[in-house]
Amino acid sequence: MSRFASPLRADELLQATLRHAGRNDFHDLSFLPALERLVEACNEEASLSPMGLHAARLDFLRCLRNVLRLDAVEATVPQIRSRPIEAPVFITGMPRSGTTFLHRLILRDTKAAAPRLHQLVFPTAPTAGGAAVLVKSWVCLQLTLFRLFAPELHALHPLSVSAPEECTDIIAHVFKSLRFDSIYRVPSYRAWLQRTGLLDGYRFHKRFLQHLDAREPGRRWVLKSPDHIFALGELLKVYPDAHLVFVHRDPLRVLGSVTKLTEVLRRPFSRNIDRVEIGREVSAAWLEGARRMRELAASGTRVLHLHYVDIVRDPLDAVQAVYEHCNLPFTEEAQERMWRSLQPSRRIQRRRRYELAEYGLDRGTLREQFTSYVKAFDVDLEDEDSVLEDRRVVSFQHG
Repeated sequence: MSRFASPLRADELLQATLRHAGRNDFHDLSFLPALERLVEACNEEASLSPMGLHAARLDFLRCLRNVLRLDAVEATVPQIRSRPIEAPVFITGMPRSGTTFLHRLILRDTKAAAPRLHQLVFPTAPTAGGAAVLVKSWVCLQLTLFRLFAPELHALHPLSVSAPEECTDIIAHVFKSLRFDSIYRVPSYRAWLQRTGLLDGYRFHKRFLQHLDAREPGRRWVLKSPDHIFALGELLKVYPDAHLVFVHRDPLRVLGSVTKLTEVLRRPFSRNIDRVEIGREVSAAWLEGARRMRELAASGTRVLHLHYVDIVRDPLDAVQAVYEHCNLPFTEEAQERMWRSLQPSRRIQRRRRYELAEYGLDRGTLREQFTSYVKAFDVDLEDEDSVLEDRRVVSFQHG
C-alpha cells in the first residue's frame, strides 16, 4: 500500500517526529490520548482520500515538531514557562459575525498582539533577517497550493502569511481543537472532546503565547476564535483575568455561512461530502453555543456584548467599546491607524447568499430553535436579500 494511502498511526507519527529532531522523547506526552482519538476517527470516519491522508499526516507531524521545538527552547530558557500573560482579550461569539474584521482592526494598534499565521506554522522561527523571509516564503507557497485545492476558501476566509489567525490553530498542537472537526468528518473525536474538555489545550495555549511574548514583549494579547464559546470554563481557569467580548449575529446568516465553509474545508480531503450531515452538525453545535452564551451571561461574568450590525454601522465605536471594557487607553495614534485602514476599501457589495435547504436546514425551524438566543441578546434579524452598504474593509464579511 502507498504511504500516502496507508492509515495513520499515532506511534509512527511520534517516532517520525523524534527521529527528525534527533530526540528521544517529548517533555510531556499528555497529548497522546487526544492524538490517538483523532487518528482513530480520521481512519474510521473521515473517508479521507489519499491526498487527505497525506495532508493529515503532514499537519499532525508539523504540530508534533513544533511541540518538540518548544521543548528545546525551554530546555535552555526554562523561565519562559513562568512568564505572565496578563489580562488577555478574547473575542468570540457567533462565527461569521465580524469577529475577524474587529480583531484585525484592533491589531492596527501597535500595542496589541496576536499570533500571525507564519508564527502558528513555525513558532520558533527567526523574526528578522533572511531566515525569517524564507519561512514566510515557504508558508506563502503552502497557502498557494491549498488555494488550488480549495479555490472558494479565500472568498469565505482570506488567509495571508502575516495576518492574525485563530486560537484553534494553537491548541491544535496538542490535538484538542475543534479545528480538526471543521476540516475532517470526525464525530467520535468531537464527542470525546465534549466529554473530556479542552483544559489541556488552553494550558498549551498559554505556553505558546509565553514563547511568542518572550520574543516580542510589552504588548497586550488580543485573541480571537468563535470556538472559545465551547470552552469558556477552561479558558477562565487558565486566564482568570481574561476580558471577554461576545459578538452576536442573526443565527440564520451564521449557519448558512458556516455550513458552506465547512464543506469547502472538507472537500479537498474527503472522498465524499454529505451536506445534510454538515447542516445537522453545524446547527446542533451552534444551538449549544447559543445556550452556553446565555448561560454565561446569566452567571454574572463580565462580558462585553457587541452586534454585527453595530460593527457595520461604526467600526471605531465598536473598538472603543472594547477598549473601555478592557480598561485600555485608546490612543490617538491607534485611532488614526485604524481609521486609515478603513478608508481605501469603501464600496457596495451584495452579500453572498447561502441556501440552507441544500444542507437539510429549514429556516422556520431554525428561527424557532434560536428564539431564546435572539431574545436574550436582542439580535437583529437580517433580510436575506439585503445589501451591505459602505463595506469598508474587504475582510469584514469573513469574520
